[in-house]
Amino acid sequence: MLLALFLFLPSCSSRNSLQRGILVIGIEGNPTDLDPRTATDAYSNRIDSLIYNGLIRLGPQAEILPDLASGYEIRDPLTYVFHLRPGVRFHDGTVLSSRDVRYTFQSILDPRLGSTRAAAFAMVRAIETPDANTVVFRLKEPYAALLNALTTGVVPSPEGRKETSPPPGTGPFQLQDFRRGEKVTLAANPEYFEGPPALAGVVFRVIPNDITRVMEIEQGGVSLLYNAVPPDSLPLVEAEKKLAVIRAEGTGYSYLGLNLRDPILADPRVRKAIALAIDRPAIIRDLLRGLARPASGVLAPSHWAYRGQVAQFGFDPARARRLLDEAGYPDPDGEGPKKRFVLSYKTSQDRLRIRIAEVIAQYLEAVGIGVEIRSYEWGTFFADVRNGNFQLFSLTWVGVTEPDIYYYIFHSRSLPPDGANRGGYANPGLDRLLEAGRRETDPGKRREIYARVQESVAEDLPYISLWHNEEVVVLSREIRGFQVYPGGDLISLARVRIGTSP
Repeated sequence: MLLALFLFLPSCSSRNSLQRGILVIGIEGNPTDLDPRTATDAYSNRIDSLIYNGLIRLGPQAEILPDLASGYEIRDPLTYVFHLRPGVRFHDGTVLSSRDVRYTFQSILDPRLGSTRAAAFAMVRAIETPDANTVVFRLKEPYAALLNALTTGVVPSPEGRKETSPPPGTGPFQLQDFRRGEKVTLAANPEYFEGPPALAGVVFRVIPNDITRVMEIEQGGVSLLYNAVPPDSLPLVEAEKKLAVIRAEGTGYSYLGLNLRDPILADPRVRKAIALAIDRPAIIRDLLRGLARPASGVLAPSHWAYRGQVAQFGFDPARARRLLDEAGYPDPDGEGPKKRFVLSYKTSQDRLRIRIAEVIAQYLEAVGIGVEIRSYEWGTFFADVRNGNFQLFSLTWVGVTEPDIYYYIFHSRSLPPDGANRGGYANPGLDRLLEAGRRETDPGKRREIYARVQESVAEDLPYISLWHNEEVVVLSREIRGFQVYPGGDLISLARVRIGTSP
């Protein structure tokens, strides 16, 4: 059993961890679920990418590459055949077979699992396993996003083995310990099919406090922070000779989420007024210190399907007030605070997130909208978002590569747990476009469809777009080979080594 090989790994949080080949990473929030079939938060997904492999993986430029599949062929628009790498083993020592692949995706489609990834595989009619190393996906109709969806980590079939939660993976690192709210400890997989990692292990320490995270990396308690340094602290960190800072254009999309079941927010005039009341360039300049650029939609300008010519709602408080008047919420008269209505705004306990919420609240209050800010521990906050228990919230989508994400977050059938339409948005015209975008395999025609999707969403505002975040990584200069991926993936840790020489 491979598991026995990992038990030597000591608990590590001290600053000499790098000398033992253990990389300690500080993260802001607690991962909630390390099963790749059901994980939905960014912390869990990033850690899962080190524990599990999909049939397919994305390269540094989001290109489609084989992973557990040594190759694949598209025999026709409805038939995809994958050939598995021979001899790949799960962390419990058992050999990967086509049976495991079939089980993984059939379980995702099983409503009893409650996977939000189910909608991504709704086009699958059957999964066949003609032999141990061949998997055939047969589709009901053409589905352009299938390869991207097959980056989902593969887990073993429970048949003939003891089930564990989370299940074992095949990735470069093995889960050793998961202490919720504290840390996740991974150990190197010496039998990884691409060769064992140079690192002995990776530890993710949950450090919600901004100041503490910065102090930890300056003092050596952690060796890497990924998008986890407050913009105000970045100049101080950059001045540290023992630390390096990597900055790169990112695809992360920050937004203001709205509960469209709420009678106030169901009115598009109110949503547009909220968008017009927020001075996004000022927030980017003053709070984010320029580490972002205004967003017009989910897709970043570098994306192949990006459409820039869409409805824009720049800072215009006077127009916001007029729209609120038209929506039936005039400025109240009389003594005391003048509020047209009051909204609850939920966020995490991250200091920067709270500060952003405070500034957005000030902008909304300037046009007569009262805001009550409520901050919660990450797990509690994210559970409320998933359950639709909010009026307003702010979050960031990371790893945006496939425009089919619009189906996942805005199609009327993508309500949790089947998808991430947490605000209950319903637009029959958009639904038809999203369904057409899934079926169309011609890149040019897909681009035209998603241009119309972006135009529709920008006009109706089920989300209020804020900005695309810049990727900022702070790491010890002893870390060699770390590569920034546009979606924030950490898979390059499988190739990282520790050393003082170039």
